[in-house]
This record gives sequence, structure tokens and C-alpha cells, in this order.
Amino acid sequence: MIPVPLVTAAEVTFWIAGPLAVLGALGLILFRRAVYSALSMVLTMICLAVLYGSLQATFLFAVQVIVYTGAIMMLFLFVMMMVGANSTESVVETIKGQRVLSILVAVGLFALLMFGIGGAIQGAAVGLNKANAGGNVQGLAALLFGKYVFVFELTSALLIVAAVGAMTLAHIGRVGRKPTQRELAEKRLSDYATKGDHPGSLPNSGVYAHTNAITAPALLPDGTISEASVSQTLVERGAIVDAPALAAQTATAFKAIEAVRDEEDE
Repeated sequence: MIPVPLVTAAEVTFWIAGPLAVLGALGLILFRRAVYSALSMVLTMICLAVLYGSLQATFLFAVQVIVYTGAIMMLFLFVMMMVGANSTESVVETIKGQRVLSILVAVGLFALLMFGIGGAIQGAAVGLNKANAGGNVQGLAALLFGKYVFVFELTSALLIVAAVGAMTLAHIGRVGRKPTQRELAEKRLSDYATKGDHPGSLPNSGVYAHTNAITAPALLPDGTISEASVSQTLVERGAIVDAPALAAQTATAFKAIEAVRDEEDE
């Protein structure tokens, strides 16, 4: 009788989550839009968490979901909000030899990855029973604060330097004195007298029975359109301000009111 190899749930999980993680990693590199790259990275992190769970590494599973997929990806999204999802990067090298150095680093990392995979394939599989003999958290702590304590501390220092660098780059120093409320009010009145800028808040957009969209402009008492009531950003993005139609509706309503008043006077 030919023995039939048994397939465990961990193997099935690996062959499902593994290719998805690779596809997410490729999407992170190949997608041109930053949002798509971030979502691809989220897919890879979730697949890694599933793999940790299938290997009975419960602590790493929780940390992967809560810390990396949750907190760190939120930082990625905040950065995209600051720089803009559609912003384009300059292809001009600001540092000489930057491309050559990045290619060498990429080749070195790829070689290191291949050596690690080769060592794992050639060596005998030990499993996690020995590492988790005293518990998964205890076994992980023994490795982090024992055998790999130097690498762990070096990673912590790298993250601190990255956080300080990000705050330094995002900080904008004030070059002058902060204006007071009186000075701001005087400037608004001065701009109104010289340039005609509205000194107060702009009028709100129109609210009608058939629409309350912010692209619907407000009407002045004479029935004309208040162009300042519609945001200029919406206009530049293609918002259609149907001024004649709104003015015609207002004129019709005014005529109906005048007709009713004339009937009451008669």
C-alpha cells in the first residue's frame, strides 16, 4: 500500500497566505500610486500575521496585527495625507551615486535573504516546541534580550533616529513674530479697502428645496449669484455652477409672490 502524505492545516495556510504575501510585496514595489502600495503592504502584513498564528506564535500574531498592520500603517497614511497621494517625486539625484549605492544595498539584502532561506532549507527543522517550552512570550523574550539583544537595541536606536528625523523635516520654524488678533483684524480691513477682499467669513452655499450641495451657490437679494459662496477649490476641480437656472427659479418664485400680493391688494 502506498502511504498517503497527510497535509496539515499549517501547510494549507502557508500555501494560501504565502503567495498572497509575495503578491502584496510585489504590489508595494510595482504600484505607482502610494495608496495602492500601502494597501499592498497591509496585505503582506496580514498574511504574515496569519502565518505566525499557524506556527503557534500567538504573541507575534497579535503584535503583527496591532502594532504593524494597525499603528505603523496609520503613520504611512498620515504621511500620505501630508505629502499628497498624487504628488510626484523628482527623478533628479540630490546625492551623487545614490542609485548605484541603492542597487548595491538591494543586491546585498537579496543575497542575505537567499543565504538565510538556503540555511533554513538545508538545516534540520527543529520546530517551535523547544523555543516555546516555557511559553511563547518567554521564549521570544529570551531571544530578544539574550542572543539577539544587540540587534534589538540597534533596531530601537534606528527607529528613534527615524522618528526624530521625521519630526525635524516636518517642523517649520517661525521666522517672524506671531501677529496679534488686532493686527490680523487691521490687515483684513486694509485688504478690504485696497483689494476689495471680504473682511469676514465668506457667505454660505445655497440651500434649496431640491438640493443642499455645497456646489449650489447662494443668491443675493436681487437674485444674482454670489460667486464667493462656492469654494474656489471646487470650481477648479470642475464643479458646475448653474447660475442661470438658479436665477430663473428665483425670478419665477418672485413673480409668483408678486402675483399673490397683487391679488390680495385687489
